[in-house]
Amino acid sequence: MKGKSESECRNFIKVLLPRSDSLLFICGTNAYNPTCRLYLEDSLEQTGKNVSGMAKCPYDSRQSNVALFADDKLYTATVTDFLALDAVVYRSLSEPALRSLKHDSRWLKEPHFVRALEYGEHVYFFLREIAVEFTALGKVVVSRVARVCKNDAGGSQRVLERHWTSFVKARLNCSVPGESHFYFNELQAVTDVMSIAGRDIVLGIFTTPANSIPGSAVCAFDMATVQAAFLGRFKEQRVGDAGWAMVPEERLPDPRPGSCARSGPAMSYSSSQLFPDDNLLFLKSHPLLDGSVPSLGEQPCFTRTIVRSRLSHLAVDPAAGPYGNHTVMFLASDTGLVLKVLLWPPVSAGMADPMAVASSPFLPSLLLEQIDVYDAHRCGEPDEHQVLGLELDTEGHTLYVAFRTCVLHLPLSRCHLYTCRRACLSARDPYCGWRGRVCIRLPHRAQGYEQELESKELSRMTRCPEVVSKPAPPVLPALVAGSLRPTSLSIRPRQAVLGLNRSRIPLEPLHVLRHPGPYSSSHAHSHAIHFMHPVYRWSIALKSISLKSIDRIPSS
Repeated sequence: MKGKSESECRNFIKVLLPRSDSLLFICGTNAYNPTCRLYLEDSLEQTGKNVSGMAKCPYDSRQSNVALFADDKLYTATVTDFLALDAVVYRSLSEPALRSLKHDSRWLKEPHFVRALEYGEHVYFFLREIAVEFTALGKVVVSRVARVCKNDAGGSQRVLERHWTSFVKARLNCSVPGESHFYFNELQAVTDVMSIAGRDIVLGIFTTPANSIPGSAVCAFDMATVQAAFLGRFKEQRVGDAGWAMVPEERLPDPRPGSCARSGPAMSYSSSQLFPDDNLLFLKSHPLLDGSVPSLGEQPCFTRTIVRSRLSHLAVDPAAGPYGNHTVMFLASDTGLVLKVLLWPPVSAGMADPMAVASSPFLPSLLLEQIDVYDAHRCGEPDEHQVLGLELDTEGHTLYVAFRTCVLHLPLSRCHLYTCRRACLSARDPYCGWRGRVCIRLPHRAQGYEQELESKELSRMTRCPEVVSKPAPPVLPALVAGSLRPTSLSIRPRQAVLGLNRSRIPLEPLHVLRHPGPYSSSHAHSHAIHFMHPVYRWSIALKSISLKSIDRIPSS
């Protein structure tokens, strides 16, 4: 394409979803001509014809997008044009296809989409965007959660035909309380809905703007609180450039705008196409709610503000420890660091007090480890520290970290490195326990071990002898670009991070898998998806990773 480099015109895979038990739905940028295909999961052979990727996949790999299947319908959020002027929340592969209102900044204003989730009768979209309600302050970016009804059929022929009749959005509030709240406004990552302490919760990473003092925070949101926020008051800009104000309740039409047909206030309507015009006209001009969604405890459960790096990805084990009653987060930064954090105090799901959980379920959190994962020498690029993906395999007790040129995997715990009782217990790692004379990774339902996560007894324990740093142990060979090469991992355990003692712990081996490059002839006859950008696929069951590099999708 004219004006674009060869590297920009490769086919970057932006959507990869299971369509069924045997099919994969995959979309790529395809040299600025978005294209989607179905593939057999077992053989990766194409089945069926190419499908246009417009509104399903962005044109440029740097543009954000999210996608999911719900009730066999494809929900996507991305941009629909080359210049990224038309952002859209879209439903396709079913009739009627629906989209958000075009070129209306009240619906979407330069959004960056982060996650899409199915929950109950809605699909939720987590994003950050320029806040139209703060235009007087310049380009202020805030985080939002928007939702649509899964049974939305669009409006009538007069209003919102083939457009959402249920699109409503609210601000996500991740801030430090005080006389003047300190806001972490820019959402970077969101987990799936997970059950923690008997509640359905999502965790998100929020940061300060790039031109501000570096800061990151993790906030938790109860989905019950999120749902309640969507029953609040609406916000509107009354006249021209006047300030935004809350819409009085008496001005709301019936049924309540944003309701789902055959449910709640709209129970008597069999389809959204039958909603009254005043209902549809109100929602068309009032998609924004006045209130925000507060985080659990109305404060972050983890903050990081004294370093230059920002957090960008997270993976969470909500059932850590031998009895599954602890929550551990793995947080990746834009400089290649991975932080291991215990959310404390843990609350047993079967014994949770709903009021206590709602007020403060996690505080304070505890930094267990800081791991410098990126290895420039073995990954082949000195300046590619930014983490692109983080995946957790709890059954395999492994964390996968993806960079542009390599995929790394490391164990979730390194209990054997703690050589005395005090070191093992002071690590306060829910995966580890002291049994007999060794620190071990605790199996499921383990018994007869010591574990002191609250550190109440540590002061009475005998201090560990000084441990002199030893050379790294022999490293298990890792598959790197088709060959066997050793690698290692630099670790700062909790004692080193917090300065609890001076013990120095040997380095731990780490597996590195590196992509051989898009022009490698080793895959020239591969019967696989054809694209120029590497895709890393790992088989959790086999504990192995296979790399496939494939050419651009041929023109139909």
